[in-house]
Amino acid sequence: MPELPEVETVRRGLQPVMEGAKIVAAEARRGDLRFPFQPDFAKRLQGQTVRGLGRRAKYLLADLSSGDVLLMHLGMSGSFRVIKQDDEETPGEFHYPRGKDSVHDHVVFHMSSGADIVFNDPRRFGFMKIIGRGEIEREPHLKDLGPEPLGNEFDAAMLATACAGKKTSLKAALLDQRVVAGLGNIYVCEALFRAHLSPRRLAATLATRKGEPTDHARRLVEAIHAVLNEAIRAGGSSLRDHRQTSGELGYFQHSFQVYDREGEPCRTDGCGGVVKRFVQNGRSTFWCPKCQR
Repeated sequence: MPELPEVETVRRGLQPVMEGAKIVAAEARRGDLRFPFQPDFAKRLQGQTVRGLGRRAKYLLADLSSGDVLLMHLGMSGSFRVIKQDDEETPGEFHYPRGKDSVHDHVVFHMSSGADIVFNDPRRFGFMKIIGRGEIEREPHLKDLGPEPLGNEFDAAMLATACAGKKTSLKAALLDQRVVAGLGNIYVCEALFRAHLSPRRLAATLATRKGEPTDHARRLVEAIHAVLNEAIRAGGSSLRDHRQTSGELGYFQHSFQVYDREGEPCRTDGCGGVVKRFVQNGRSTFWCPKCQR
Protein backbone atom coordinates (compact mmCIF):
# COMPACT_ATOMS: atom_id res chain seq x y z
CA MET A 1 0.00 0.00 0.00
CA PRO A 2 1.48 3.39 -0.96
CA GLU A 3 2.35 5.43 2.12
CA LEU A 4 2.51 9.19 2.58
CA PRO A 5 5.73 9.79 0.56
CA GLU A 6 4.44 7.83 -2.43
CA VAL A 7 1.09 9.63 -2.45
CA GLU A 8 2.76 13.02 -2.04
CA THR A 9 5.07 12.13 -4.93
CA VAL A 10 2.05 11.42 -7.13
CA ARG A 11 0.36 14.65 -6.02
CA ARG A 12 3.39 16.70 -6.99
CA GLY A 13 3.48 15.01 -10.39
CA LEU A 14 -0.19 15.58 -11.15
CA GLN A 15 -0.33 19.13 -9.78
CA PRO A 16 1.16 20.86 -12.88
CA VAL A 17 -1.31 19.19 -15.27
CA MET A 18 -4.43 19.29 -13.07
CA GLU A 19 -4.41 22.56 -11.14
CA GLY A 20 -6.02 25.39 -13.07
CA ALA A 21 -7.21 23.08 -15.86
CA LYS A 22 -10.82 22.18 -16.67
CA ILE A 23 -12.09 18.61 -16.85
CA VAL A 24 -13.63 18.70 -20.34
CA ALA A 25 -14.93 15.16 -19.94
CA ALA A 26 -14.51 12.27 -17.52
CA GLU A 27 -14.81 8.55 -18.21
CA ALA A 28 -15.50 5.77 -15.72
CA ARG A 29 -14.93 2.68 -17.82
CA ARG A 30 -16.41 0.24 -15.32
CA GLY A 31 -19.04 0.47 -12.64
CA ASP A 32 -16.74 0.12 -9.68
CA LEU A 33 -13.27 -0.10 -8.24
CA ARG A 34 -13.10 -0.93 -4.53
CA PHE A 35 -16.52 0.73 -4.27
CA PRO A 36 -19.14 1.48 -6.95
CA PHE A 37 -18.81 4.83 -8.69
CA GLN A 38 -21.57 7.29 -7.93
CA PRO A 39 -24.24 7.19 -10.69
CA ASP A 40 -23.50 10.82 -11.66
CA PHE A 41 -19.72 10.56 -11.18
CA ALA A 42 -18.66 11.58 -14.71
CA LYS A 43 -21.42 14.18 -15.10
CA ARG A 44 -20.46 16.00 -11.87
CA LEU A 45 -16.85 16.27 -13.00
CA GLN A 46 -17.51 17.48 -16.54
CA GLY A 47 -16.79 21.17 -17.00
CA GLN A 48 -15.26 21.65 -13.55
CA THR A 49 -11.95 23.44 -13.04
CA VAL A 50 -9.48 21.90 -10.63
CA ARG A 51 -8.68 24.75 -8.26
CA GLY A 52 -6.20 22.82 -6.15
CA LEU A 53 -4.80 19.33 -5.65
CA GLY A 54 -4.07 18.42 -2.06
CA ARG A 55 -3.29 15.40 0.07
CA ARG A 56 -4.68 14.20 3.38
CA ALA A 57 -2.83 11.19 4.79
CA LYS A 58 -2.84 8.67 1.90
CA TYR A 59 -5.67 10.36 -0.02
CA LEU A 60 -5.58 12.85 -2.90
CA LEU A 61 -8.19 15.63 -2.94
CA ALA A 62 -8.99 17.69 -6.03
CA ASP A 63 -10.84 20.90 -5.13
CA LEU A 64 -13.36 21.66 -7.89
CA SER A 65 -14.96 24.92 -9.01
CA SER A 66 -18.42 23.42 -8.35
CA GLY A 67 -17.76 23.29 -4.62
CA ASP A 68 -17.22 19.55 -4.75
CA VAL A 69 -14.04 17.67 -3.87
CA LEU A 70 -12.84 14.60 -5.75
CA LEU A 71 -11.42 12.14 -3.21
CA MET A 72 -8.96 9.61 -4.69
CA HIS A 73 -7.13 6.65 -3.17
CA LEU A 74 -4.50 4.62 -5.03
CA GLY A 75 -5.23 1.33 -3.26
CA MET A 76 -2.61 -1.38 -3.71
CA SER A 77 -1.75 -0.96 -7.38
CA GLY A 78 -3.33 2.27 -8.61
CA SER A 79 -1.26 4.65 -10.73
CA PHE A 80 -1.72 7.74 -12.87
CA ARG A 81 -0.17 8.56 -16.22
CA VAL A 82 -0.56 11.66 -18.35
CA ILE A 83 -0.85 11.52 -22.13
CA LYS A 84 -0.33 14.68 -24.18
CA GLN A 85 -2.08 15.48 -27.48
CA ASP A 86 0.84 14.16 -29.50
CA ASP A 87 0.47 10.81 -27.68
CA GLU A 88 3.78 11.37 -25.93
CA GLU A 89 3.52 10.32 -22.31
CA THR A 90 5.20 13.22 -20.55
CA PRO A 91 3.75 13.47 -17.07
CA GLY A 92 6.61 15.38 -15.53
CA GLU A 93 9.15 14.58 -12.88
CA PHE A 94 6.82 12.73 -10.58
CA HIS A 95 4.29 10.74 -12.71
CA TYR A 96 4.03 7.00 -12.74
CA PRO A 97 3.00 4.89 -15.71
CA ARG A 98 3.57 1.40 -14.37
CA GLY A 99 0.23 0.15 -15.71
CA LYS A 100 0.57 -0.05 -19.49
CA ASP A 101 -2.21 -2.62 -20.08
CA SER A 102 -5.17 -0.49 -21.16
CA VAL A 103 -7.64 -3.10 -19.90
CA HIS A 104 -6.85 -1.72 -16.43
CA ASP A 105 -7.35 1.93 -17.44
CA HIS A 106 -10.51 2.47 -15.43
CA VAL A 107 -10.82 6.28 -15.23
CA VAL A 108 -9.77 8.98 -17.70
CA PHE A 109 -9.89 12.75 -17.22
CA HIS A 110 -9.74 14.73 -20.48
CA MET A 111 -8.30 18.10 -19.50
CA SER A 112 -8.67 21.49 -21.22
CA SER A 113 -4.91 21.60 -21.68
CA GLY A 114 -5.18 18.72 -24.11
CA ALA A 115 -3.74 16.21 -21.66
CA ASP A 116 -5.48 12.99 -20.67
CA ILE A 117 -4.97 11.79 -17.11
CA VAL A 118 -5.42 8.02 -16.90
CA PHE A 119 -5.95 6.04 -13.70
CA ASN A 120 -4.79 2.43 -14.05
CA ASP A 121 -5.51 -0.09 -11.29
CA PRO A 122 -5.05 -3.83 -11.99
CA ARG A 123 -6.18 -4.95 -8.52
CA ARG A 124 -9.04 -2.43 -8.40
CA PHE A 125 -8.47 -1.64 -4.72
CA GLY A 126 -8.31 2.09 -5.28
CA PHE A 127 -11.39 4.29 -5.35
CA MET A 128 -12.75 7.71 -6.30
CA LYS A 129 -15.62 9.56 -4.69
CA ILE A 130 -17.10 13.05 -5.09
CA ILE A 131 -18.08 14.82 -1.87
CA GLY A 132 -19.26 18.33 -1.07
CA ARG A 133 -16.58 20.61 0.35
CA GLY A 134 -18.69 21.10 3.45
CA GLU A 135 -18.90 17.34 3.98
CA ILE A 136 -15.17 16.72 4.27
CA GLU A 137 -15.09 16.74 8.06
CA ARG A 138 -17.89 14.14 8.12
CA GLU A 139 -16.46 11.95 5.37
CA PRO A 140 -15.94 8.45 6.88
CA HIS A 141 -12.52 8.01 5.23
CA LEU A 142 -11.22 11.31 6.60
CA LYS A 143 -13.06 12.28 9.78
CA ASP A 144 -11.04 10.20 12.24
CA LEU A 145 -7.59 10.88 10.80
CA GLY A 146 -4.93 12.20 13.13
CA PRO A 147 -2.54 15.08 12.43
CA GLU A 148 -0.33 15.23 9.37
CA PRO A 149 3.20 14.19 10.41
CA LEU A 150 4.72 16.97 8.28
CA GLY A 151 2.22 19.59 9.41
CA ASN A 152 3.04 22.44 11.76
CA GLU A 153 0.81 21.02 14.49
CA PHE A 154 2.66 17.71 14.76
CA ASP A 155 5.32 17.89 17.45
CA ALA A 156 6.56 15.93 20.45
CA ALA A 157 3.87 17.35 22.73
CA MET A 158 1.07 16.33 20.36
CA LEU A 159 2.47 12.82 19.92
CA ALA A 160 2.96 12.41 23.68
CA THR A 161 -0.62 13.47 24.33
CA ALA A 162 -1.94 10.99 21.77
CA CYS A 163 0.10 8.13 23.26
CA ALA A 164 -0.29 8.92 26.97
CA GLY A 165 -1.76 5.96 28.81
CA LYS A 166 -1.77 3.69 25.75
CA LYS A 167 -0.99 0.07 26.53
CA THR A 168 -0.26 -0.80 22.92
CA SER A 169 3.21 -1.04 21.39
CA LEU A 170 4.90 2.04 19.98
CA LYS A 171 4.80 0.63 16.47
CA ALA A 172 1.09 -0.18 16.66
CA ALA A 173 0.37 3.34 17.91
CA LEU A 174 2.24 4.94 15.00
CA LEU A 175 0.35 2.80 12.49
CA ASP A 176 -2.95 3.90 14.01
CA GLN A 177 -4.17 6.56 11.57
CA ARG A 178 -6.05 8.24 14.43
CA VAL A 179 -2.75 8.96 16.17
CA VAL A 180 -0.85 10.23 13.15
CA ALA A 181 -2.07 10.16 9.54
CA GLY A 182 -0.25 8.65 6.58
CA LEU A 183 2.44 6.55 8.23
CA GLY A 184 2.80 2.94 7.12
CA ASN A 185 4.94 -0.07 7.90
CA ILE A 186 8.06 0.96 5.99
CA TYR A 187 8.47 4.44 7.39
CA VAL A 188 7.49 3.49 10.93
CA CYS A 189 10.24 0.85 10.96
CA GLU A 190 12.74 3.36 9.58
CA ALA A 191 11.76 6.16 11.98
CA LEU A 192 11.92 3.90 15.04
CA PHE A 193 15.39 2.78 14.00
CA ARG A 194 16.64 6.35 13.61
CA ALA A 195 15.20 7.26 17.00
CA HIS A 196 16.79 4.12 18.53
CA LEU A 197 13.43 3.05 19.96
CA SER A 198 12.16 -0.51 20.11
CA PRO A 199 8.97 -1.26 18.17
CA ARG A 200 7.92 -3.29 21.22
CA ARG A 201 8.26 -0.33 23.61
CA LEU A 202 5.00 0.80 25.18
CA ALA A 203 3.57 3.83 23.42
CA ALA A 204 2.81 5.37 26.82
CA THR A 205 6.54 5.85 27.44
CA LEU A 206 6.47 8.85 25.09
CA ALA A 207 4.77 10.84 27.87
CA THR A 208 5.68 11.53 31.48
CA ARG A 209 3.17 10.93 34.26
CA LYS A 210 2.14 14.56 33.82
CA GLY A 211 1.59 13.99 30.10
CA GLU A 212 4.60 15.95 28.97
CA PRO A 213 6.77 14.67 26.10
CA THR A 214 9.80 12.60 26.98
CA ASP A 215 13.11 12.69 25.15
CA HIS A 216 11.90 9.56 23.34
CA ALA A 217 8.99 11.56 21.87
CA ARG A 218 11.26 14.36 20.72
CA ARG A 219 13.70 11.97 19.06
CA LEU A 220 10.89 10.09 17.36
CA VAL A 221 9.23 13.19 15.91
CA GLU A 222 12.58 14.35 14.54
CA ALA A 223 13.13 10.92 12.98
CA ILE A 224 9.64 10.87 11.42
CA HIS A 225 10.20 14.30 9.87
CA ALA A 226 13.61 13.30 8.51
CA VAL A 227 12.53 9.95 7.06
CA LEU A 228 9.43 11.32 5.34
CA ASN A 229 11.19 14.33 3.86
CA GLU A 230 14.06 12.22 2.55
CA ALA A 231 11.63 9.70 1.06
CA ILE A 232 9.66 12.41 -0.73
CA ARG A 233 12.85 13.87 -2.17
CA ALA A 234 13.74 10.37 -3.40
CA GLY A 235 10.36 9.90 -5.09
CA GLY A 236 9.15 7.36 -2.55
CA SER A 237 10.04 3.67 -2.27
CA SER A 238 9.48 1.26 -5.15
CA LEU A 239 9.09 -2.30 -3.92
CA ARG A 240 6.28 -3.65 -6.10
CA ASP A 241 3.92 -1.21 -7.77
CA HIS A 242 5.06 2.33 -7.05
CA ARG A 243 6.63 4.42 -9.79
CA GLN A 244 7.27 8.11 -9.95
CA THR A 245 5.03 9.96 -12.36
CA SER A 246 7.88 10.09 -14.86
CA GLY A 247 7.79 6.31 -14.96
CA GLU A 248 10.99 6.09 -12.96
CA LEU A 249 11.28 4.08 -9.80
CA GLY A 250 11.36 5.84 -6.48
CA TYR A 251 14.75 5.15 -4.95
CA PHE A 252 14.36 5.59 -1.19
CA GLN A 253 14.49 1.78 -0.85
CA HIS A 254 18.23 2.12 -1.41
CA SER A 255 18.38 4.17 1.80
CA PHE A 256 16.58 1.65 4.01
CA GLN A 257 18.42 1.18 7.29
CA VAL A 258 16.40 -1.77 8.57
CA TYR A 259 13.35 -2.43 6.40
CA ASP A 260 13.77 -5.63 4.34
CA ARG A 261 17.36 -6.04 5.65
CA GLU A 262 16.87 -9.09 7.87
CA GLY A 263 20.19 -10.73 8.76
CA GLU A 264 22.31 -7.80 7.60
CA PRO A 265 24.61 -5.78 9.90
CA CYS A 266 23.13 -2.82 11.74
CA ARG A 267 24.24 0.44 10.15
CA THR A 268 24.54 2.33 13.44
CA ASP A 269 28.21 3.19 13.97
CA GLY A 270 29.75 0.96 16.61
CA CYS A 271 26.61 -1.11 17.20
CA GLY A 272 27.71 -4.48 15.84
CA GLY A 273 24.14 -5.79 15.95
CA VAL A 274 22.18 -7.61 13.25
CA VAL A 275 18.82 -6.58 11.78
CA LYS A 276 16.05 -8.92 12.90
CA ARG A 277 12.52 -9.48 11.66
CA PHE A 278 9.42 -10.53 13.56
CA VAL A 279 5.68 -10.37 12.90
CA GLN A 280 3.86 -7.69 14.86
CA ASN A 281 0.13 -7.09 14.48
CA GLY A 282 0.21 -9.13 11.28
CA ARG A 283 3.03 -7.14 9.66
CA SER A 284 6.76 -7.67 9.36
CA THR A 285 8.78 -5.54 11.75
CA PHE A 286 12.47 -4.94 11.04
CA TRP A 287 14.72 -3.64 13.82
CA CYS A 288 18.05 -3.92 15.59
CA PRO A 289 17.49 -5.39 19.06
CA LYS A 290 20.93 -4.19 20.17
CA CYS A 291 20.55 -0.43 19.60
CA GLN A 292 16.77 0.02 19.66
CA ARG A 293 15.54 0.09 23.25
